[in-house]
Amino acid sequence: MQENQVEQKNAAQFLVECLEQEKVEYVFGIPGEENLEVVKALQNSRIQFIITRHEQGAAFMADVYGRLTGNAGVCLSTLGPGATNLVTGVADAQSDGAPMIAITGQVGTDKMHLTSHQYLDLVKMFEPITKRSKQIVRPESVNEIVRIAFKYAESEKPGACHIDLPVNVARKPVSPAEKPLHKQENPKEMAEFQEIEEAASLIFQAKNPVILAGSGAVRNHTSKALTAFAEHLKIPVINTMMAKGIIPFDNPYAMWTIGIPQKDYVNKIIESADMVIAVGYDLVEYAPAKWNAQNRFEIIHIDTRPAHINKLYQPSVEVVGDISESLDNIRRRCSRTAQPEYIFSIKKQMVEADNRHESDTAFPMKPQKILCDVRKVMGAGDIVLSDVGAHKMWIAREYHCYEPNTCIISNGFASMGIALPGAITAKLVSPDKRVLAITGDGGFLMNVQELETAKRLKLAFVTLIFHDDSYGLIKWKEMDQYGESFCVDFSNPDFVKLAESFGLKGYRVTKAQELIPVLEEAFSQKEPTIIDCPVDYNENSKLTETLKAMFGNE
Repeated sequence: MQENQVEQKNAAQFLVECLEQEKVEYVFGIPGEENLEVVKALQNSRIQFIITRHEQGAAFMADVYGRLTGNAGVCLSTLGPGATNLVTGVADAQSDGAPMIAITGQVGTDKMHLTSHQYLDLVKMFEPITKRSKQIVRPESVNEIVRIAFKYAESEKPGACHIDLPVNVARKPVSPAEKPLHKQENPKEMAEFQEIEEAASLIFQAKNPVILAGSGAVRNHTSKALTAFAEHLKIPVINTMMAKGIIPFDNPYAMWTIGIPQKDYVNKIIESADMVIAVGYDLVEYAPAKWNAQNRFEIIHIDTRPAHINKLYQPSVEVVGDISESLDNIRRRCSRTAQPEYIFSIKKQMVEADNRHESDTAFPMKPQKILCDVRKVMGAGDIVLSDVGAHKMWIAREYHCYEPNTCIISNGFASMGIALPGAITAKLVSPDKRVLAITGDGGFLMNVQELETAKRLKLAFVTLIFHDDSYGLIKWKEMDQYGESFCVDFSNPDFVKLAESFGLKGYRVTKAQELIPVLEEAFSQKEPTIIDCPVDYNENSKLTETLKAMFGNE
């Protein structure tokens, strides 16, 4: 080869070059025969290929990366079962609005017409759970397909995109003239002046407006603008589970989280309103039927996108554009003097109920007490990742946040098994923060194998297991609906010994007074740790009865 001759790259190498252009930091996945050209290209890339122990874990890691950073997380699998294992995490990202790129290997194009080993039509399989699913059939199209995938994944509403790369196409040469495409920065889109004026007028006339803030408010970094808006106009703010911390929980206008199955104090607040100002609200988080069943609210929709079509979500005005700019512009054109005294009285009841378990020494520990102690240990900017189960309902209700993206909850798709893989990503993204995965014993064992990944990467985070030997959320629902539970109980391994089998430190809480010191010791470790904490889920039914009494027989 002559010295000035450029070595020709293949399609897989060009794919990785395009990922580098998109500023991808990590690719999470598992090598397989049909994606080896991509893995080989990653070996020589500045992108870190993080080998996981299951493709679902890889997808969840990419999912949480997208949610925390706003940049698309990338996961990689081989064909067949490797690709099908990605599905839950991909669907979670799509539903929860997390930008993600899923890349799969595939049989060669010369075998797709045959009954081939491990072959599935992956493009069709991923189409219902992604914004875009495309197969690369021409090496020269790699740059276009990658750029389009990232554009779709990262634009509102963010979600998942899928790229399928057949093994023979991955090996094909690409002309040296082909280069990655550059990302175009789009200017902010501003709401129309007429929309701003109409919204300001309606808010001025409203007697008891309430703000319902959703995940779009978090994605679009509107915390500062929303807090100023609420304080200036004296309007209480309710957040969805995915928007915890959008306004600091100790702000007098913060009315905390709505969305647990039962009607709660927060429902009293929204039911007292005559107007709902929906800011970055996504219907998938908390359906309008749950809060507007009578279709009686005047609704103002403030978002980067027009409102979804729903007969119980019919805005009087839609303010479509950059959310922070819209809030600031409405605030400048509107004023309100009356304080929401009735709502403040409900907030006082909420705070009193919240503090009731602070000194509780009962064991097994009540979920309220566990989360009270967790909040004392975690800093304002530290990150909690909630798995899905009964503990998620308690986290939504009891774990309060000062900042957005400090409590990650899967709520659009509500996927069990997300917390442990998600904690790996959270620690990669924020190495100087404390990261705590809170999971039930059911969800923990769904992706427990990723403890090895965390140990290998030397990521020091803590996993706190709410231990009740049951699928606790389903038991809660069974007790509520049938007055008895069935088909939900199981046994567990010794979680301390399980941690030790990974070469890690495990702790078991044996009395309520131990949790805080155990958490502090666990966070002092240089490797991932596990805490086994027995929980008293009799509190589930007690909460149901308390809330039913509060709302009569509803």
